[in-house]
Amino acid sequence: MQHSSTFPIKQNELDMLRDEATSYLKSIQWEQSQRAKNRDDNGKDESILLYLSRANNGSNVSVTSVSKTVLGLKKRLLPESVAIPIHLNHSLYAVQEGITMGIWIKDSYYDASGLSTLHENRSALDSKGKREYESKMQTATAFMLFATAYKILHDLKPYASDDLSVMKQKFAGIPEVSFMSPLKGISCQLFYYDKYLGHPDIIKSDKDVIDFTAVYFEALIDEIQLRKSSLEYTDTIEDRTYKLDNSDFAVDGWNNVFSGTAVSVEFNKIQFEQIVGNKDAKHFARRLTERLMSYDFDAKKNPFQELGGFMPVFMGYGIPGTGKSMLIAAIATRLKEYSENLEIPFLFHPMPDTLISTFQGGSAEKMVEWMKPLQDPTRLIFAPIDDAENNLQERTTQGVSAGVKEVIGVFLRYTEGAYAVNYGNSSIGLFTNLPEMLDKAVISRVQGRFKIDGARNEKDFIDQDYLWWKNIEDTMPNFIDMDHPENYKYLDAQRVAKNLGEILDKIDKPTEERVYEVFEKVSKKHDDDDHMFYAHLYTEIQKVFPFFSSRDVRNIQKAVSLRLTDFDLESDWFENPEIYFKQDYETKFGMLQELMRSNMKGLDFSDIRRQEVVRYLDNVATIADTDFKRKVDARISQLNIETEARERFNKQE
Repeated sequence: MQHSSTFPIKQNELDMLRDEATSYLKSIQWEQSQRAKNRDDNGKDESILLYLSRANNGSNVSVTSVSKTVLGLKKRLLPESVAIPIHLNHSLYAVQEGITMGIWIKDSYYDASGLSTLHENRSALDSKGKREYESKMQTATAFMLFATAYKILHDLKPYASDDLSVMKQKFAGIPEVSFMSPLKGISCQLFYYDKYLGHPDIIKSDKDVIDFTAVYFEALIDEIQLRKSSLEYTDTIEDRTYKLDNSDFAVDGWNNVFSGTAVSVEFNKIQFEQIVGNKDAKHFARRLTERLMSYDFDAKKNPFQELGGFMPVFMGYGIPGTGKSMLIAAIATRLKEYSENLEIPFLFHPMPDTLISTFQGGSAEKMVEWMKPLQDPTRLIFAPIDDAENNLQERTTQGVSAGVKEVIGVFLRYTEGAYAVNYGNSSIGLFTNLPEMLDKAVISRVQGRFKIDGARNEKDFIDQDYLWWKNIEDTMPNFIDMDHPENYKYLDAQRVAKNLGEILDKIDKPTEERVYEVFEKVSKKHDDDDHMFYAHLYTEIQKVFPFFSSRDVRNIQKAVSLRLTDFDLESDWFENPEIYFKQDYETKFGMLQELMRSNMKGLDFSDIRRQEVVRYLDNVATIADTDFKRKVDARISQLNIETEARERFNKQE
């Protein structure tokens, strides 16, 4: 979601609110609701829930002090120590700073929404005014709690354990969340936070305090996200961003980049040189890694986005056994090596195989959890979806599960629309043997595509063999007693291409029959270097392929832009990152513009445009037909089997 304004959060303004935050940590009062006291165990540890439900010791109102509980923890964990353990201190400070931020955000909402005026005149309000006052009070409380939890997560995530699953298993949820008023909201949350801290089974070490605090306030954000749709008067939350001075922390509406913060998945390291054939795919993958590496962490944008050469979603397709999994590993390997060299964080984030849930709504939840880390601007992210046809299958196909439809719905929302945030630091790769089985709307999101066709000629096959027997020869010299090829040096054919022009066959006319007919028809009315040629062509194509839309045209435009930005980054930029990668955004953008200008010399725009239009339309037609042809072939095969079986049966008689 695009916000129209950014407002600064000044440190000196926070300083004035810190005493109020500290007072909440020293003492709050909370009266548990009957529902929270009677809360069922929900499959969690019954003793913890029983403990939480009896936290008031039978009385109606309980006075709680997080500060005293922390001191008690210190005595229990490190009885000999005079100072508060570092993790314990860090957690307490993060909670204090979070509450301070929450108070500032609440005050800001009061002023922006008109709640301040309502509050001053609350005794004179009519019934309509009272309803507005109560409604805005609930929204202010929810936003305050959100900002509090968000700031705590921001400060503690770098110190929390990568894997919080053990702590999440112990955690029994938050019994209740109050939006009644800011005071009740913060009192309720600190009450249960304090009770958890005091439970001996939850906290076994001072590091556990950081991990638990992260889990607790992550759960609070999840709870707020579930209930925010019932809140009113949220315009002044969603139309602006609040940014903390001299920090990367910002409250951007209800957005939560920490939701589902992911840990990089392990993978087998593979170099591009180990992949035989696939020239187009390797070239595309190399360009992808160079473009991702150009992301600017300070500006939170990528200069290749402005130049039109970045692909948030791309697709690699080909028959089984041609190297899709190897290509995924090679892209991840190259990105990890570059990232380690430049000392920047990298996330390899493949879609899990267990995404489709049998429970209604479960698949959507899992998909949101997988997509959320792609909105994190602090890392480079490569998110491949292998065998994409399994989870993103055409929704209109008979028998497609509700889970697949949920996954596709989330994918579409997060790749284009209100939820779609792309800083130019993440790219989703769809890899499939059956592109024709992918949902049409999913395919329309694809902004770059390439064929993964494996070895295609004698040189490819001899190189594939060479990579195999070379390992034997390294172990047993002179064992391979065979002659080498004349006039060919092994792996020469696998060298990277300079640009797509070296790889792609020069095509001027479509090969697919229906596209060719349309192309010829339009050519009689307009020359192909006339802008009207393409407007007429797209109109006619739409008559033959009704699903062809404006998004397809945008994808064609993207393909042309990719060709125009199809240049190598200078090799010394990688050897000395200070020359390019560590420069500020404007400098990087200027350097790329210079490279682009020099690369475009000798290129003919109308030629490139025609080639990419033909290539795209041929591709659309092929994918549209393949599914039908595959079903026909399968039916023919079945009929042949039945015929052969009948003939054999008759012979036996």
